[in-house]
Amino acid sequence: MNILCIIGTRPEAIKMAPLINLLKNDSRFECFVCSTSQHKTMLESALSFFEIKPDFDLAIMKPDQNYFDVSVNILTKVEPVITKINPEIILVQGDTTTAFIAALAAFYLKIRIGHIEAGLRTNRKDEPYPEEINRQLISRLADFHFAPTQEARQNLIAENIPSRNIFVTGNTVIDALQIALNTIPRDENEWTTERFPEISEMLWLFLKDKTKKLILVTAHRRENITSGIKNIASAIQQLTKRDDVFVVLPVHPNPEVKNLIHNELKGIENIFLLEPLSYPTFIFLIEKCYFILTDSGGIQEEASALGKPLLVTRNTTDRREVINSGTAKLVGTNIQSILYSAVHLLDDGAVYQKMTIPTTIYGDGNASQKIIGILADQIT
Repeated sequence: MNILCIIGTRPEAIKMAPLINLLKNDSRFECFVCSTSQHKTMLESALSFFEIKPDFDLAIMKPDQNYFDVSVNILTKVEPVITKINPEIILVQGDTTTAFIAALAAFYLKIRIGHIEAGLRTNRKDEPYPEEINRQLISRLADFHFAPTQEARQNLIAENIPSRNIFVTGNTVIDALQIALNTIPRDENEWTTERFPEISEMLWLFLKDKTKKLILVTAHRRENITSGIKNIASAIQQLTKRDDVFVVLPVHPNPEVKNLIHNELKGIENIFLLEPLSYPTFIFLIEKCYFILTDSGGIQEEASALGKPLLVTRNTTDRREVINSGTAKLVGTNIQSILYSAVHLLDDGAVYQKMTIPTTIYGDGNASQKIIGILADQIT
C-alpha cells in the first residue's frame, strides 16, 4: 500500500515523524515523504533528529513569501509528485498551509485523505490565523479524521462529519515527546555544552542556580504581531526585574517577530534570546523550566504531558482540554493579566502546585501505532 506523507513545517515534522518511521518499518506499507519546505531551516532540524530524509523536496521557501506564494507553489509543484507515487492515501497533519493545500491537491486528484490531529477548533476564523480555517477546510476534504481527543471528535460530529470516519487516537506529539525524552540524560553531570551545544556557558550558570526559576517563553502568532508581542515583551521586562527569575526565549525566524523581540528585549542580562532550538534541547528546557509563557499550539500539549504550568498568551485556544484540566490558563496579551498570573505562579505555592499535575489527555504515546492499525483495516 502506497502512502504519501506531505509536510512543510517543523511542527508537522515533529508530529508526523513517529508515524512516518513506523510506516517505513512496516512491510504492509510503502511510505513516501514529500517536504514542501514551507519552513526550510526549522524543518530540516526536526527531520534530522528523527532521521527522516524526504523522498521529494518542493523547495518552495523564498524570502518575503506570502500565503498566495506558498499556496500556488505547493499546488503546482505537488501535483507531479502525487501523480508519480499514485498513493492509496495522502496523510497531512494539523493546520498549516502545507496541510490544507496538500489536501486540496489530493481532492483534485481523487485520492483519499487522512488528517492527523483532526477536529481542533476555536470557531473564530481569525484566531489562530490562518490555521483555524485551514483546519476546518481540511475537515471538509478528508476521508479519515484522526482526532486526538473525544472533544475533537465531538467538534467533527457537530459539523456533520460521519462518526464512522472519525478515530480517536491521541496526539502523535506525545509519541514524539517520549522519543525526545529518551535522548535526554538524567545525570546532571551530563548536562553540558558538549551535550547541548545550543546552550551557552552563561545560560548553564543560570540553569544550575537553584535559587533562580526559568520562565520559558515563545511568541510568534501572526495575530500577536505587533501590539501583542510588544505587550508580552513588556511583561517579560517587568518580571525579569526580580532576582529569582530568568527567561529563555527561542526567537522565531519571522523577520517581523525577530525584530520586535530583539528591539524590546536584547541586552537584558537575565533574558536569553536564542536561535530556534533543536527538538530535544527544547524539550530539555521544558523539563527544566518553572513555567511556560506561550502563544504556541503544540507546546500546550507537551507542557500538559510533562506537568508544566502554562500561561497561554492568546484570546482563545483550540486545545480547550489543557484549560479544563487546570494545567494551563488563558491570559491573552494584556500586560497586567500576564503579570498577575505569572506572579501568582512564582509566589503562591498552592496555585503553582495545582497546575503541575501531568495529564494524559493527549494520549499514551501510542497514537502512531493506533493510526497504522486503522490504516491497515480501513484502506483496501
